[in-house]
Amino acid sequence: MVEVVILGTGNVAFHIFQTFSEAKNIRVIQVYNHKKVSLKSFSKLIDTTTNIHNLKPADFYLLALKDDVISEIAQQLNNHKGIILHTSGAIGLNALQSATNFGVFYPLQSFSKNNTVDFTEIPICIEANSTENLEKIKSLALEISTDVREIDSEQRKALHVAAVFVNNFSNHLYSIGAEICDDHGIDFSILKPLITETALKIKNLKPREAQTGPALRNDQKTIETHLALLPNKHKHIYNLITQSIQDLHGKKL
Repeated sequence: MVEVVILGTGNVAFHIFQTFSEAKNIRVIQVYNHKKVSLKSFSKLIDTTTNIHNLKPADFYLLALKDDVISEIAQQLNNHKGIILHTSGAIGLNALQSATNFGVFYPLQSFSKNNTVDFTEIPICIEANSTENLEKIKSLALEISTDVREIDSEQRKALHVAAVFVNNFSNHLYSIGAEICDDHGIDFSILKPLITETALKIKNLKPREAQTGPALRNDQKTIETHLALLPNKHKHIYNLITQSIQDLHGKKL
């Protein structure tokens, strides 16, 4: 049985805790956060602590924390024999180099506490400071996911940027679409089948091949109509994305 201490109580920590708790060969033995109030939802389920120096001996210490504190917290764990892991897409492996055994356990997914996720389908990107530690981290990841990939720090940074485009930026565009609907008395739910179809389409097509719309067709009349309808705060985004699509595909006459 592999024993794990989780440091952090945010969305990533919450979902990893739930998934690890249901795994056959993993046992979460403690959860840490520097704020007692943040541990409230965990305290009835598991041993908790607000003192970083009172962490239990474990095989893994999983740092599901804000990027800017990862290195600082790792330095306080350098006396522990277990493998120190962080879950960040943007922070390199070397942020943990103060420890003896360390690595990365990055689940490539967007997490919200009220939204259930199936970890078996989530890619987990792993990296380690030694071949032996990499194999141990791989075994841990395979307990909860069928998609485990060795991704180095530079690849993971690029992957994180790509994820921001396809997830965070696209969601922001959904927000703009919802605002436009609201401004014109339209229920945003009417767009949900279109959103679903667009996402499903790239299972069989490359995103470039799936592109449609007035920017691709260089339909100037439609583009001008859209710009006339949009408030000024959204015109720049519309123009910028239209130009980007045309730069990629070339303007069609």
